Amino acid sequence: MSLSNPLTMFEVAGQTALITGASGAFGMVAARILAGAGCNLVLAAGNQSALEEIAEDCRAMGAAVTALNARPSDEAACASMVAAAVKAYGGLDILVVASGMNKVALINDMAPETFTDVMDANVTQSWLLARAAAGQMKAQVAAGTHQGGKIVLVSSARGLLGHPAGYTAYCASKAATDGIVKALGCELGATGITVNAIAPTVFRSPLTAWMFGEDDRAKAVRAGFLARVPKGRLGEPEDLAGPLLFLASKASDFYTGHILYADGGYTAG
Repeated sequence: MSLSNPLTMFEVAGQTALITGASGAFGMVAARILAGAGCNLVLAAGNQSALEEIAEDCRAMGAAVTALNARPSDEAACASMVAAAVKAYGGLDILVVASGMNKVALINDMAPETFTDVMDANVTQSWLLARAAAGQMKAQVAAGTHQGGKIVLVSSARGLLGHPAGYTAYCASKAATDGIVKALGCELGATGITVNAIAPTVFRSPLTAWMFGEDDRAKAVRAGFLARVPKGRLGEPEDLAGPLLFLASKASDFYTGHILYADGGYTAG
C-alpha cells in the first residue's frame, strides 16, 4: 500500500457487508454509508416495511442489496444471515451489528425479564453474530480468498458512563459489548480479522428528532446534555460516516479491540 495515494486505504467498493438492525437509526445510516462506498449489502431487520425502504434507497445509490426480514434471535438465524451473504456475493468482508434495544426503567420498576431481554438483544445476539461472521471470515482466510475481515459492533457512551434515569440494563449491556470487542480483538488478532465498536452519543434519528426541536422540553433537555459536550452540538448522521468507513476498511488494519467514541468529546470530560 502506497502512502502516495492514502485514500485507497479507505476503499471498500466490491466488498460484501452484512448489516443487522438495518431499519434502525444506526443501521440505516450504516447502510447508506456503505452503499455509497460501493459495497454489496445484506440488510437484515425485523421491520419489513422499513427494511424495504432502506433497501430501495441503497439500490437507488447503485448498490446490490439482499434484504432479509429477520432478527438475529438465535444461533441458526445468525448463521442463516452469514450464509445469505455467501450465497448472494460469494463471501463476507464486513459485519456491522446495529441491532439491539433499550428499555428504560428505574431498577425497582424494571422486571427481571426486561433486563434479560435487553442483555439478550445487545450482548448475546452481538456475540452470536460475531461468532458466525468470524467462522466464515476465518474459513475465507484459510482458503486464501480473503486476507481478513471487519467486525463492527455498535456500543454507546453508556458503556463507559452511567445514567440516572433507569439505564441499568442498557449501560450493563453496552459495557458487555465493549468487553466482547476487547476479548475478540485479542482472540482474532492474528487472523487478519479486526473487531471494533463505534460508540455514539445522541445523534439525529427518527427516535431523537424531538431533541432537535425548539419547544421548551427539547430546549431544556438539549441544554442539559450539551453542557457535557465540548463540541457544543448533538451528533448528525454524517458524523458516523468517517468512523464506520475507517473501521470497515484497510485503514484500520492495525486497530482492533478498540471502542471509537463518536460523541463530540462527551466521554472525555
